[in-house]
Amino acid sequence: MQARSISSHTMPQGSASGATSEEALITAAKQKPENFRFLYEKYYEQILRFVYQRLTSKDDAYDVTQQVFIQAMVSLPKYEMRGLPFSSWLYRIAINELNQLFRKEKKTRGINCSEVYLKDIAQEMEQPLHVAHEQAVGEAMTHLEEEDFQLVEMRFFEKRPFKEIGEILGMSEAATKMKLYRILDKLKPIISKQIDRQN
Repeated sequence: MQARSISSHTMPQGSASGATSEEALITAAKQKPENFRFLYEKYYEQILRFVYQRLTSKDDAYDVTQQVFIQAMVSLPKYEMRGLPFSSWLYRIAINELNQLFRKEKKTRGINCSEVYLKDIAQEMEQPLHVAHEQAVGEAMTHLEEEDFQLVEMRFFEKRPFKEIGEILGMSEAATKMKLYRILDKLKPIISKQIDRQN
């Protein structure tokens, strides 16, 4: 597979206006496997960003992302549309692939994210908004368990609603919210120690 630009007139049409709905793309891909390329092109960059934010190697990120779409293409006939974005399903596959990578190949988890995201997390925890605190947030996140990191990443890096995050992680919306705020509370003393060391 290789992401590329394809003119809209070659894509499955989802409505009379010519707009292609996600459901139409999924249906078309189920009917003809070659149509899976439209889903691939629609979500490739998004999944690659998600994967790369958690790895120290770009090559590993490309490999994992490719594997995600291979798994998705193979499993697509079993996919059921339940009112959530198709990307939620791809995220679950990506998380499984990443977990396998960390477990089997002992790869190091990384944090490759914009300062904007770290600022958002600091603001949510009512931390002062300056570089030292943002750096401390980034460092503190390396101490999180894998599932905790996933939740924080999807909420603050990907800006996903709690309902969708819960679906991806197999939790209720309420439990997802509660867990996030417990994670943030866990980060606060770690951040304080980081700041104390800098002073």
